[in-house]
Amino acid sequence: MSSVLYDTPGPRARRRNLLYTAVFLLVFAGALAWVLKAMADKGQLASEKWTPFVTDGDVWTTFLLPGLAETLKAAAVAIVIALPLGALLGIGRLSDHAWVRVPVGAVVEFFRSIPVLMLMLFGFALLVRFTDVSSDLRPFYAVVAGLVLYNASVIAEVVRAGIHSLPSGQTDAAKAIGMRKGQSMRYVLLPQAVTVMLPALVSQLVVILKDTALGGALLGVEDLLSAYQTIPANYGANTIAALVVIAAIYIAVNFLLTALAARLERRLRASKRTPEPDGDVTPEECALLAGPPPSGIPAGR
Repeated sequence: MSSVLYDTPGPRARRRNLLYTAVFLLVFAGALAWVLKAMADKGQLASEKWTPFVTDGDVWTTFLLPGLAETLKAAAVAIVIALPLGALLGIGRLSDHAWVRVPVGAVVEFFRSIPVLMLMLFGFALLVRFTDVSSDLRPFYAVVAGLVLYNASVIAEVVRAGIHSLPSGQTDAAKAIGMRKGQSMRYVLLPQAVTVMLPALVSQLVVILKDTALGGALLGVEDLLSAYQTIPANYGANTIAALVVIAAIYIAVNFLLTALAARLERRLRASKRTPEPDGDVTPEECALLAGPPPSGIPAGR
């Protein structure tokens, strides 16, 4: 079966694809074996460097799990603020009023053009100079502020693109039944655009979760990434082992987030499908579903 995007490969193409796959797997296996051998030659695979993550529960309860909790807390606060703020900015960019559309567009383009790390550092400097926030909370607030400003701007563009992707007939139909623009946006466009925007939104939520690591690396937030500095010093595990375990935790959390979002997307798409008749509809039910005939047309014709 062919698609508008590609033709179904024939026998020769399938054999060629299988050959490419086999070559890639061989190259990947060779590279992995080379890396493991180099680590073994340097003593990086010695059991004493890895056993603390398996046998010593204090590694998890003292460093990894508290760090993961701090990472999730920073990401959750940033997501809770960035999602509605980004939606409002995205809707503001679609406003018919220039005095709303132009300033909102300037704000979005400004914060979307600045690296998120610079926003965090700038927020930290402002907290130090102009506020009385304690030194323990400044890194956390700076990380959340940087994540919110940057990701709200990106989400605003996702919302704007998602609404623009809908057929223009949706807006025309809403106008035809007397809906104002705010009502059509709330009841017609946004509910349909959510399904379109969901993959991009999930990708951005994963970015928010990963970018919290910048705070642990540079601002002193005691998040998951910061554990790679304290674990080797306290438990004898080397830095590479700690980083591998931390990376595995990030992968697991992001995979869980993506899986939950994929399930939500499937449910949203399923809820919008029109149910098909089961084949047992009676003539009376058909007449009831069809409704009364238009005026001027006798019933039964």
